[in-house]
Amino acid sequence: MSKTSIPMQNHKKNLVVMGIDPGSVRAGYGILKKEGHKLVHLENGLIKIRKSGDNGEKLCSLEKELKILISKYSPDIVGLEKLFASKNLKTVIEVAEARGVIRKVVSESGIKLKELAPQTVKMSVTGSGRADKKSVSKMVGLMLNIETRFIIDDATDALAIAIASSDEI
Repeated sequence: MSKTSIPMQNHKKNLVVMGIDPGSVRAGYGILKKEGHKLVHLENGLIKIRKSGDNGEKLCSLEKELKILISKYSPDIVGLEKLFASKNLKTVIEVAEARGVIRKVVSESGIKLKELAPQTVKMSVTGSGRADKKSVSKMVGLMLNIETRFIIDDATDALAIAIASSDEI
């Protein structure tokens, strides 16, 4: 009987994962490095979407800021939260447009995109798909060994998306 080996899909030892929590006025981002089974926090923050100007200008500013982050960290995979239903149709449309810009930039950069439902992210990080933001933040802090009390929830959500996306690589 001969031995067969299964080729690894990605030969890099350290992989960079970016999570994005899209919004209508800002997008949270979180960037991690996966070293084997260990996750290391690199950066998190907000991409502020310009409030002035027409919607096209706002989306262009999101595209520009996202390209800067991608250029700086060269992520191997980007996790993006899927759109969820809301009663405010205007907000849903604005978030959908922001997601479109994010998907475009990631695709043009040749980076693998993983889209995750909010419940999937919560389940991955807390063990419950119905966890509240405080529980998600607490678990993100424990998993990454960082203090999350003073991090805006859009950024902790993005870190949670990155953690959930890291399971894919």
